[in-house]
Amino acid sequence: MNDMKNTSQLRELTLRGIIIGALITVVFTASNVYLGLKVGLTFSSAIPAAVISMAVLRLFSNSNILENNMVQTQASAAGTLSSVIFILPGLLMIGYWNSFPFWQTLLICSAGGMLGVVFSIPLRHAMVVKSNLPYPEGVAAAEILKAGCSEHVEDGDRSSNDAAQKDDVTADKDSGFRDILFGGFIAAAVSFATNGLRILADGASYWFTQGRAIFQLPIGFSLALLSAGYLIGIAAGIAILIGTLIAWGVAIPIISSGMDVPEGSSIGSFAMGLWKDNVRFIGAGTLAIAAIWTLLTLVKPIIEGMKTSLRALNKNNTGDVIPRTELDLSPKIVLLISAVMFLVLIGTFYSFVADSGLPLTTAWGLVLGSVIFAFAIGFLVAAACGYMAGLVGSSASPISGIGIIAITVISLLLLVMGEMNGMLETEKGTNFATALAIFTTSAVLAIATISNDNLQDLKTGYLVKATPWRQQVALLIGCIVGAAVISPVLELLYNAYGFTGATPRPDMDPSQVLAAPQATLMTTIAKGIFSHKLEWTMINIGLAVGVVVIIIDALLAKKGSKLRIPALAVGMGIYLPPAITAPLIIGSVLSWIITSQVKKRAKAQNEDFKTLFKPVERKGALIASGLIVGESLVGVSLAVLIVISISNGGSDAPLALTSWLGPIFGGSGIVEQLLGLTVFVVVCVLFTRRVLGVLKSK
Repeated sequence: MNDMKNTSQLRELTLRGIIIGALITVVFTASNVYLGLKVGLTFSSAIPAAVISMAVLRLFSNSNILENNMVQTQASAAGTLSSVIFILPGLLMIGYWNSFPFWQTLLICSAGGMLGVVFSIPLRHAMVVKSNLPYPEGVAAAEILKAGCSEHVEDGDRSSNDAAQKDDVTADKDSGFRDILFGGFIAAAVSFATNGLRILADGASYWFTQGRAIFQLPIGFSLALLSAGYLIGIAAGIAILIGTLIAWGVAIPIISSGMDVPEGSSIGSFAMGLWKDNVRFIGAGTLAIAAIWTLLTLVKPIIEGMKTSLRALNKNNTGDVIPRTELDLSPKIVLLISAVMFLVLIGTFYSFVADSGLPLTTAWGLVLGSVIFAFAIGFLVAAACGYMAGLVGSSASPISGIGIIAITVISLLLLVMGEMNGMLETEKGTNFATALAIFTTSAVLAIATISNDNLQDLKTGYLVKATPWRQQVALLIGCIVGAAVISPVLELLYNAYGFTGATPRPDMDPSQVLAAPQATLMTTIAKGIFSHKLEWTMINIGLAVGVVVIIIDALLAKKGSKLRIPALAVGMGIYLPPAITAPLIIGSVLSWIITSQVKKRAKAQNEDFKTLFKPVERKGALIASGLIVGESLVGVSLAVLIVISISNGGSDAPLALTSWLGPIFGGSGIVEQLLGLTVFVVVCVLFTRRVLGVLKSK
């Protein structure tokens, strides 16, 4: 009881924390929306939010680790919700919308996001408390909070019997901060030189042909992704490598061997086109079957998680005392929020369908069908996304792959319904069906993005001994704040640049148009289904690949092998661009090298491996966290600067030095690539040496 009394004295969900979280939310959401539309990627805001929260709350003498955790939880939820831009611009691309209606956008995003929170609550016990998933960003955020606020959590969460352990942690605090700052400074400097000054390349590729078959040897230089790869470990890294080899060592060479490179096109741009238009669908198929299999394997733990939640409610009713760190929002509140969000979605979808001109009965049938679909698929997606985030981290988790699955399924269902009620007999009806598929997928994607982040944040809370139900309230608040920001930012960017296939003015500069790659892809899928022109061959191949991998992984598990091949990770290796998968793989190899060196030392000196490895593991996690923090914070700052520059008539690279360095380097980009590679290798060596340096003090 002494422990519970002490922890109850720590403030968690405070008004000042909510205000700080809301302010951070605005910056992160705006930055993520821009970057997502520009390059098709978003960053996890949990770690930079934790750092900013600590910097601000340190100004208050009575702040503590749990309050910091609540701020980062709220801000990260809102920043993650911005991933709905992977689908929403499609409504402008097909001409159904000519702007982003504030209330419809707000309600679809906030309702979907809040459902993502409540759907993942029953999963917390099974996938966070009882699971061995690494949750790389969640663990990294926890390490940062512990290093920055350890005196608070120690004072509140340890009894007098743990005084010696408290002194050890306090002694390690300065060392932990130095490790974080070491990684943060290096990553910030490299990211600024790469994405700000543009004097370092962010990746390089060597293209070659064998006959007409095209091959690529890619590498990306992102230190944040390198760190994520280090944190996920060698097993997931090998699985991602297998997926990458399937895409670029098998699929692209086979497809390209039967085609000629178009005149005026490079082999690189031609091969990337084949990947985007064909091979990526293999990854989508693999992800689909892997997600379904994952859901089937999670049925039992999900049910157990629900039973645990119900037992907690029963204990509350009987007056039994349960630990603060096991208290989720009660099932009654979860059901109430779900019911309210169901009604909100009913109203939102009806306002969307009302302008279609369809008969009332047909309109209501579509509304109910779409909302029920969003609910049913949303819960399944919550489990799949939580698992993927736990496996490879929120930043590397392919949320757009979930969007592809959702848009395909809902489009097929609407195709059947539309052919039955005659809705698809006119061009207007077909366009409306496409729009409804996109709008419904927006709700599913909002659920997916929050689920992708929610369990990551709950992992952080679990490690720092936060109260789960308070974190879940912070997540709900973050969803509302983030949803309120998304529509104005989308409207601003649309009017400033326009999107591929959708520009507000005919005289706009086409070189400045935002590509919105995921929205373009998903819109193409929906239109292809309704026009009966979608190529299913690649998706079916992906399904077959997924089945084979699942069987191999099951056989390895049956034999008790430590090496596993998660099908989801293989699918991600096929689906994600090689510039992203390469640093993930390299990071996982670094993890294996460091672990192997520790094992070698333990064997040579007859020491216990686990005892020897613990400080090495902690130091590696702290430095990796710093690398993620540094790159993330610079990414946020540059994104804000770019938006301000463009809004005032400037360029999208206001700090770039390439305008005058280009002629010196010859304009080919080779020097920037060599510099980028050199810096990346040097950082890998420094990282390894610093982590293993712990052994020298033993």
